[in-house]
Parts: sequence; structure tokens; C-alpha cells
Amino acid sequence: MIVIHDDDLRRSITDAFQLISFAHPRDFVRHLTHAWGREESALAKNAMGQILVNSRMALLGRRPICQDTGVASVFLRVGMNVRIETDRSIEEIVNEGVRAAYRDEANPLRSSIVADPLFGRRNTGDNTPAMIHTELVPGDTIEVFASAKGAGSENKTKFGVLLPRDDVVSWVVDRVAEMGAGWCPPGVLGIGVGGSAERAMLLAKKALFDPLDMHELLLKGPSSKVEEMRLEIYRRVNALGIGAQGLGGTTTVLDVKILTHPTHAASLPVALVPNCAAHRHVHFTLDGSGPANLVAPGVEDWPQIVLDQAEINTRHVDLGTLNRTDVHTWRAGETLLLSGRLLTARDAAHHRVVGLMKDGMPLPVPLEGRVIYYVGPVDAVGDEVIGPAGPTTASRMDPFMDSILGAGGALATIGKGERGPEAIDAIKRHGAASLIAVGGAAFLISQSIRSARVVAFEDLGMEAIHEFEVRDLPVVVAVDSTGRSIHEDGPLRWRRMEA
Repeated sequence: MIVIHDDDLRRSITDAFQLISFAHPRDFVRHLTHAWGREESALAKNAMGQILVNSRMALLGRRPICQDTGVASVFLRVGMNVRIETDRSIEEIVNEGVRAAYRDEANPLRSSIVADPLFGRRNTGDNTPAMIHTELVPGDTIEVFASAKGAGSENKTKFGVLLPRDDVVSWVVDRVAEMGAGWCPPGVLGIGVGGSAERAMLLAKKALFDPLDMHELLLKGPSSKVEEMRLEIYRRVNALGIGAQGLGGTTTVLDVKILTHPTHAASLPVALVPNCAAHRHVHFTLDGSGPANLVAPGVEDWPQIVLDQAEINTRHVDLGTLNRTDVHTWRAGETLLLSGRLLTARDAAHHRVVGLMKDGMPLPVPLEGRVIYYVGPVDAVGDEVIGPAGPTTASRMDPFMDSILGAGGALATIGKGERGPEAIDAIKRHGAASLIAVGGAAFLISQSIRSARVVAFEDLGMEAIHEFEVRDLPVVVAVDSTGRSIHEDGPLRWRRMEA
């Protein structure tokens, strides 16, 4: 009988979530570097370059890769010859470990979990509870898989119960085409096939823990039906032309992972879980000898990229003098470098602002002539102005666009991913624009922010309205004042027949 101490598991969980907040796995970096090197689309290549630079900066600075430091998910395989020396449940131990990781003073992580999903939606303040899955297995160790997954990719999860004769590959490719760019590609697809509804979903999540090996598979060729399916999905999804951040390009997915389980003869459950450019997970084993020894990787696998904005069509924009006439000159696909003061606002702040407008109440901060950045930043540490501050999914704010651009008078917004028809119509009618920053480049983006202060709704925490002063913040015009969208034009340009 192996004895594992309560605190060894707790400390290992804390160390795991701290590590994955700032360190990409080496295999992910190698695959992304390869994709960056052969990308033909200038916009997509620049986006991947920003992600790689951000990754290296986060590793060296030990600060989060992405401002959305994710839902903490923990899969445990507990050997039946193990005794955990504790008077607490495994859930309590794991949650204490997560709590300590997210409240670490040297590298605080953003708390995104709300306690009541239906009504109050009060933030728990420490990112607990974690999503915990425990299996009892033969053996005398505890095997732990820990991951942190942001909402941008999690919200794009797909599930379907197909007929046994249906084509799984086509179903996956069609779902990815529907997902658009809100999940922050390039990333990895986890696919679970078989079992029941809940088993298929867990299989898809577990598949994302597998090491990336698509390069090796492409070189050696498939040796099984599952590997043939992985290759076909990889090729057909990339042929869609979605590209990095949906800008249009040759790489949308870096790898495709598939796990299966026996199922009912009349069923074919299939789950698709995409993982974004913030691909964060770690695996460790406890054997009774103490906590896991989790060591951050070195930087030898990280390319030293110099971002050259001169390689793409770039325009400097002074937010202090920006007006609607200026916005009308912007064109979809153009890169802007923003300098000056902008406001931040996410879902909760938009809800309050629009509510005040409907009630005829004054706004706590005027929106007229302003640019609004959809971001919930990480808290600052040391001499930082703000912590990592990358964009959140723009489409969640689509229902508010008419009010924000019309009665509010805002000139433009910044987020990530595509806008829906409702938002594009509002943009056209009000002569505004939708801009995107690179999802997965949060630490890099924060270096463009020179000052930050909360100006409204402080009680909302990370969702409060801030005013940022920025210098040369890089963004791409996603939807211009004519309604033209780079998320429509870009993929169409790069789409190939084999999709």
C-alpha cells in the first residue's frame, strides 16, 4: 500500500496550474513554429508570429499566456493500492490547490468562475470549483492530467448523435466551418466517438492531452484507420482556409486527436472540443515520494521572432483625434496601430450600460467617439501597468452593438473572432468598425498599455470598465464601415477544393 500525503497532491495541483498559465507544451510550440514558417497569408503569419512571441515572453516573464486563465479541469487516475493520508475529499484537496494557484501573489491568475450559473452569477473569486473527474484503476500511483481551458474555445464545443452509417469526418469538417474564428485558431481538435453523450464529451477532452505528432504522422503515413481519419480531418479542415484568427490562411488546426469507446449498435455519439492557441495542460504522477517535480521548459524550442509591421499594410491611428470620417477610410484586412485612450467593456458592463440607456439614465462614462476594447485583464504585479490583456470573443457583444454604436456613439470595438449579421448591420448603419486583436497574445498586448484605471462598475472585478492608454496597439480591421468582413473574404481567398 502506497501512502500519498494530502499536501503532496495539493501542492502538485497548485504548481501544475501555475506552470501551465505561462508555459506552452514544447510539442505545441514546435507545431506552431512549423505552421508559422510555411504560412503563405501575411495576416495569418503575423498573427501566429504574435502568438509565438507572446508565448516566449510569457515563459520568460512567468506571466499568463492568455488573460482568460481558464476553467481548471483535473482528471485523476487513482491506483487502488494507494491510500491518501487525509480527512478531506479529493475534491476539497484539488480545489484548495486550484485556489492557491489562482491567488498566487507572484503570478495571480484571473478568476472566471461564477457560483450560480442561472441567476446571480457571482464570481467565486478564486476560480473554484474545478471540474474534477476521478477514475479508480489498478496500481499504486495517482496519475493527474491538469488543463486550463478558456471560454472562447469551450463555447464552440459541438456534440451530435449520428446514425451509424453517417460520415464522421464530414460532420467534423462541417462543424469547424460553422465555428468560425471565435475559438482562436490555430489550435488542436479533440474528438470523442462512441460510448454515450457524456462519455463522448469526456473522450474529446481527454484526447487533447495526447502529445502533438501530426508532423511525424504526415511523414510516416497512417498505420491505422484512426490515423487515416486524423489525416483526412487535418487536411480538409485546413483546406477550409479559415487560418489563424480566421484571417484566411493555410493552417487552421495543428493536430487532430481522436479517442473512441464501444457504443450502442443504434448510436454514433460524436463530440468535438476545440482547443485554442492557449493550449495549456500538464501530466504528472505521484508515487508517495513527495509532490510532483514540475519544471518549466527552457526556451530552446521557442523561435526568436522579430515582428515587422512593415511587412503588412499598417496605419497609425491617434485615438485622441479619431472621428467618424477617419473610420470610413479604414478597410477590412488593414492593420492599425492604435495610440491614445480607449475604454474596456465585456458582457456584464455592456448589459448594465444598455440597461441605463433604456431607462434614460446617464452613463458613468461617455462612449461618444470612443473605441471599446472587449477585455477582462489579469491583475497587475510588481511595476506592471496591467496584467495580460488579450481580447475576448466579439460575437458575444453582438446584441448590444446597435445601442453602443447608435445612442452610445462609439466609433469602433476591438475583440476577437467574427461578427454576426446583427452586428454587421449595426456597423454599416452607424458608419463604425469592428477591429480584432490577436487572441493568445495577451502578455504581448499588455506591453502596449501605458496606463490603466477603473472608471466604472468596479464591483464587476475583471469585467469593470477600464480606461487604457495605449501606444501602437496592433489590431486588424475585421469589419469596415461598408460591412465588408475579413472573416468572410479571408477564408474565401484561401479555401481549397479538397475542403
